[in-house]
Amino acid sequence: MQEICTASQTERQEKMEKLSNPQKTIEVIKKYDFAFQKKFGQIFLIDAHVLNKIIASADITKDDCVLEIGPGIGTMTQYLAEAAGKVVAVEIDRNLIPILSETLADYENVTVINEDVLKLDIAKLADEYNQGRPIKVVANLPYYITTPIIMGLFESHVPVKSITVMVQKEVALRMQAGPGTKDYGALSLAVQFYAEPYIVANVPPNCFMPRPNVGSAVIRLTLHENPPTTVKDESLMFRIIRASFNQRRKTLLNGLNNSPEIAATKEQIQTAFEKLGFPANVRGETLTLKEFAALADEFAEF
Repeated sequence: MQEICTASQTERQEKMEKLSNPQKTIEVIKKYDFAFQKKFGQIFLIDAHVLNKIIASADITKDDCVLEIGPGIGTMTQYLAEAAGKVVAVEIDRNLIPILSETLADYENVTVINEDVLKLDIAKLADEYNQGRPIKVVANLPYYITTPIIMGLFESHVPVKSITVMVQKEVALRMQAGPGTKDYGALSLAVQFYAEPYIVANVPPNCFMPRPNVGSAVIRLTLHENPPTTVKDESLMFRIIRASFNQRRKTLLNGLNNSPEIAATKEQIQTAFEKLGFPANVRGETLTLKEFAALADEFAEF
């Protein structure tokens, strides 16, 4: 784990204007001859109103330790550092480390780690920086890797209180969607099993540099203290959910029967449906999380 070195005394003495000013962002980018890396999905937020909205919706206080994923040049990090007790910013791009050393020089409560967050031991990080207490995650996530990062945090059961992130608008809608809607799917169920989703704000492309080709949204995921439903085998339930939505045009019976992830026979599936009162032609997009959990419990008996 590589941590950022401290900035020089001269840099510390230069009180920097906030990076949410687009001109300041351009100045820093030019100074370091920084080139945006497509492979890292880099877009920088340059709107102070949106940044303040993120901080407020995440309910950051001086009692909080915040994990920021992908700080970029440190725009949101500056706002987080002023609101939180401690900020740990994880940045994968080595080229941004010298820039962060300058832009965060005035903030003694920030630690920058040059690492891939998917390879990081978040539980160990919470132990080291927050005495094992739940941390809050805040991030302007690279859109291509949003789901792996969020699901990684959920499935590893690390101590996290909430996750407030900028994501692609359509992904935010899917996370919050309910049964019977066009956006409802495996992601909706997975997120809602672990957390309560709430879309805080929609963010247009002109709030970023460079401008993305899609709309964005800030979503807050408040982790459940207790799951909204109990299930004997969590892994089995999610296999059933994936099989249910892999072939949306098929009935749930056919989707499960055709899935290599599901070991049950067609007769066993039909028996489970009958026991739970599901019609034979039921489709996965109409079932609630509790109904999927009940179905998984029936399958666990096979």
